[in-house]
Amino acid sequence: MIRRNFFSALAVCALALAAAPAVAQDAVAITNGRILTGTGEIASGTVVIRNGRISAIGPDAAVPAGARVIDAAGRVVTPGIVAVDSGIGGSEVSSVSGSNDLRQSSNSLSAAFDVSRGLDPWSITIPVARLGGVTRAVVMPQHPGSSGGHVHEHETAGAGHGGYHTPGLFAGQAAVVHLARGTDILVRSNVAMVAPFGEAGAGIAGGARGAEFTLFRETMAEVRLYARNRQAYERAGLRDLSLSRADLEALIPVAEGRMPLVVSVHRAADILQVLRLAEEENIRLILDGAEEGWLVADRIAAANVPVLLNPLANLPSNFQVRAARQENAARLHAAGVTIAIKPGGSAHRARDARYNAGNAVANGLPFEAAIAAITVNPARIFGQEGFGALAVGQAADVVVWSGDPLEPMNQPEAVFIAGVEQPLQARNLELRDRYHPNRDQRMPHAYSPR
Repeated sequence: MIRRNFFSALAVCALALAAAPAVAQDAVAITNGRILTGTGEIASGTVVIRNGRISAIGPDAAVPAGARVIDAAGRVVTPGIVAVDSGIGGSEVSSVSGSNDLRQSSNSLSAAFDVSRGLDPWSITIPVARLGGVTRAVVMPQHPGSSGGHVHEHETAGAGHGGYHTPGLFAGQAAVVHLARGTDILVRSNVAMVAPFGEAGAGIAGGARGAEFTLFRETMAEVRLYARNRQAYERAGLRDLSLSRADLEALIPVAEGRMPLVVSVHRAADILQVLRLAEEENIRLILDGAEEGWLVADRIAAANVPVLLNPLANLPSNFQVRAARQENAARLHAAGVTIAIKPGGSAHRARDARYNAGNAVANGLPFEAAIAAITVNPARIFGQEGFGALAVGQAADVVVWSGDPLEPMNQPEAVFIAGVEQPLQARNLELRDRYHPNRDQRMPHAYSPR
């Protein structure tokens, strides 16, 4: 009896000990840091993380009893970076087709192409991006004219033999991913449809810009016809349509204004035409590229259309970007356009987003606007309100930096995704450590003298 009571009491104590620290273990308080929330700044304050979300933030936020405390004195605390127009998890080596699931060349499938089906949570691009403070990404399909790696027209939809171009008007659908360790990185699929316009779109449509605009309008008309007459389509009672059933279904949310259309466009004249087209067709639009956007910034702002841009694009490499300049981001922001700053051109360069933002600041973009352009703006542009900013209730995607995050020499010292701290390790660092000549004063086993 005594023994049974002893073990019963021991079990109760064990349960109490297991339950009591659970809150403490789940709670993290980052104190004394300069906090850039994505929408403002707190000169010195505390961010409290509990159950995967931010539970408190501010100069006087209380530290929960038993919480793990990270002293961020002299450090900067920001939301995690959201990389847009990225290939993270969808492409390992862009020039090796078998490892690149961001593009496809079917002539019978385009709009229904869903990049989320090819995501690889074990991709080496993910931990590399985390090292740069990237916690989420918008993964977009590649197409002629896109910036995501090496893309050629003959490798993408709509450019097959025989001239059957219509499906190639759309590259497919984008997805949002998180970069936390695990076997499922998908946050949300089908967040936007992607399409090339300008020279690339003209090439797909037959060689002229006017042809693409006409073809786009005809496609939207067919999608709406199909949506109104699904039963007739099923019994072959509807006229022949140029797109597959899968593509028609995928485009209904675009035609109804529920899914945004990301349009790669560069020339100012093309931007105006696309804005007019979106108004006529009642399409939700996101501009991608817009190197000459500063010339028509007031028109973009009036249309309430956001822009994804690379502020380093400043060379007149073709007739679409004759007026490209590094002040583009600053000019668009000053006009009231919501901008998101893109990283480099491949999945391996996602962490370049903060360097590009720093260059935009050097060319006139306010510092606070640059931080927003790599955190909260990308999330909101793609309809993701649950992350991107440091605010109560938001997912705890938090980065503690050694200093100003837009300065290349400063690095993350802690990265949290949905409240879980992530390892600051990646294959490139593992290889460096393995083959460093002074590693324990010895070489790896394969290189040991015999």
